[in-house]
Amino acid sequence: MPATEEDLLTRLGELGIDTTTERHPPLHTVEESKELRGNLPGAHCKSLFLKDKKGAFWLVVAEEDRPVDLKTLHKRIGSGRLSFGKPDLLMELLGVRPGAVTPFGLINDTDCTVNVVLDADMMANDLLNYHPLHNEATTAIASADLVRFIEATGHGIQQIKLDGPL
Repeated sequence: MPATEEDLLTRLGELGIDTTTERHPPLHTVEESKELRGNLPGAHCKSLFLKDKKGAFWLVVAEEDRPVDLKTLHKRIGSGRLSFGKPDLLMELLGVRPGAVTPFGLINDTDCTVNVVLDADMMANDLLNYHPLHNEATTAIASADLVRFIEATGHGIQQIKLDGPL
């Protein structure tokens, strides 16, 4: 059974990580998020669940407006060619549905199957916003605390610039 928002917030508290969570109607896309989020402070982000041709899984996280070119991303991260992962694998590995993909889903990947890539420009922000395992709320976390959380799940992290020369 995947972790719930309550499980996530409890784990963050155990790690001494402060967050704030705002409730809102379900959001499925970046465009909906921009319309309905109000004045939540911090960078708003997107998370892409990907699978490469070699069978490896990737979670790529960036600011919502950052272009992510799937045709060249594999060269940046050292993977095989990439495509979006199937919803059943997303649920199996991260415990979330499409429209709610989040780095907080790594709490469910206890075997550390998913490779994590964080955009360096996103990480330059003090405060970051993600769904807390569902798309009816947004949780704000300090960028340094996001790294602490991910490392506490046992996952390694690649922090790279997702744009610019290869």
